[in-house]
Amino acid sequence: MLSIRKINAASLSYRHFSRYRQILTVLFKYGFEDVLGAFKMDKYLAGGLRLVSRKRRDLMANYSRFERLRMALEELGPTFIKLGQALSMRPDFVSVEFIDELTKLQDMVPPCEFSAIKPIIESEFKSELTDLFESFDTTPIASASIGQVYKARLKDGRMAAVKVQRPSLDHLVAVDLGIMYHLASVMEKNIEEVSFIRPVTIVEEFARTITKELDYAIEANHLERFARNFFDDPTIHIPEVYRKLTSRRVLTMEFINGVKASDIQHLDTNGMDKKLITRRGAHLLLKQIFDHGFFHADPHPGNIFILPHHVIAMLDFGQVGAVDQQSKEDFVDLIDSVVHQNPFKATRQLLKITLWDQKPDLRRLEKDVAEFIGKHLYKPLKELNISTLIQDLLYLVSRYQLRIPPDIFLMMKALGTIEGIARQLDPDFDMIEQATPFIKQIKLDRLKPQRLGDDLYTLTGEFIQFAKQFPTDMIEISRLIKEHKISLRIDEKSLATLQMTHNKTGNRIVFSIIIAALIIGSAVVIAAGTPPFIFGIPALGFSGIVISAVMGVWLLIAVIKKGRL
Repeated sequence: MLSIRKINAASLSYRHFSRYRQILTVLFKYGFEDVLGAFKMDKYLAGGLRLVSRKRRDLMANYSRFERLRMALEELGPTFIKLGQALSMRPDFVSVEFIDELTKLQDMVPPCEFSAIKPIIESEFKSELTDLFESFDTTPIASASIGQVYKARLKDGRMAAVKVQRPSLDHLVAVDLGIMYHLASVMEKNIEEVSFIRPVTIVEEFARTITKELDYAIEANHLERFARNFFDDPTIHIPEVYRKLTSRRVLTMEFINGVKASDIQHLDTNGMDKKLITRRGAHLLLKQIFDHGFFHADPHPGNIFILPHHVIAMLDFGQVGAVDQQSKEDFVDLIDSVVHQNPFKATRQLLKITLWDQKPDLRRLEKDVAEFIGKHLYKPLKELNISTLIQDLLYLVSRYQLRIPPDIFLMMKALGTIEGIARQLDPDFDMIEQATPFIKQIKLDRLKPQRLGDDLYTLTGEFIQFAKQFPTDMIEISRLIKEHKISLRIDEKSLATLQMTHNKTGNRIVFSIIIAALIIGSAVVIAAGTPPFIFGIPALGFSGIVISAVMGVWLLIAVIKKGRL
């Protein structure tokens, strides 16, 4: 498992220094000499490094800043390409112009020679390649920044896709992560404009993500989990993992020979029902999210294939998301409040699913949420564009410095991606219609006796824990006050107001008790029939009732007038 090595100037190894130099050289090459001042990197640079940027300045002037940054990330290799792709999924962190350029990042890099790949396979399984496979095509069918995919035949005759990690990738990524962490720390301390997005946290999240992507055994686990979730669904096919030929750096699985979901011409030629495909594809993702809470987080067209009989096959399970029941319910409540155009509830739900350091101005936020709802809900739901709605929602939360948890964001992104693919196949596709049964089921599940019982049990346990902890907490607060670690400020005016309110409340309580006593006493006297009588009623009891009635009216008037007592 990779981890971020937190480095500073004193702990730079030769490998770090060499890579740092390479990174900064590339940045200068693409005209980013201004980063020198922001990151205080003068001490890491040779004197002639600035000249690289000057020589290329005229050429780079033909490209925008975002284009140049995208080209720099591509040249810096796998770790930075993956970082760019991760940032392209966070419109709550980076500008729309930057996102548009990052989506063009090319992950299809030139393949390495098979002579460098073969030793990795043989080393992982301690066997010759010819002993492992009946045949192995040495030309990759796909090549990305992290690995290459080959077509092979197993000893039992089945065709397989073999994904092999690029050589020396672990070492390069480990060094890059250390440098990224250092740069992020400098940014957080020295660049106020970006400090709120927590660049260090972004790098730490990215480190966890890429570490998982570098372990193909984890992807194999994902494949098998999805296969179990859909084992009884004949409309879905998940490739089989060949465990004996799978390790941390090699993943061998069933070869899928189908039509890409984006190949509309091929689908039409084969007489495929595109409306059926869109419904099945949407149902597949919605079931993953709302039923299983475990979903494919990167369902782009290249990862979805159509098999005979309109069976949907999914590939590349390196990036997945997981949402718990509470997160699903909170998200459903947010959707429900938006669809029913309830900005008050939508604002509260938005705050519930996001993270924030300082609570925003609720009135302003609610006003912006109302405008957001008005922008998207003025037309029929079937015309609602989920991708645009989610994008605008992300821009809204970024303005208030709210942060969406990674898995919630991945879920939203996956829904937007699937809707985009579905609309290409069927322009009349309605994601809300497809999602409605799942949303209704989430709501109904809350009312099941078992669920209500579980909630009550959990709430009771939490209350008991609170009751146990409360005395300890009060003692701790008392200690902190005595040690002057907590200061209490009492305003004299506030104290006087509090005393006046207390007196009024006390007077009303006493007055109410007297009235109640009079009524009860009078009722006892009347029931006993004690003379003398007035209108056939004991005089003492009658007087008590009249007095209590007058006092009651007086109290009511005093309360209405906000306390004249």
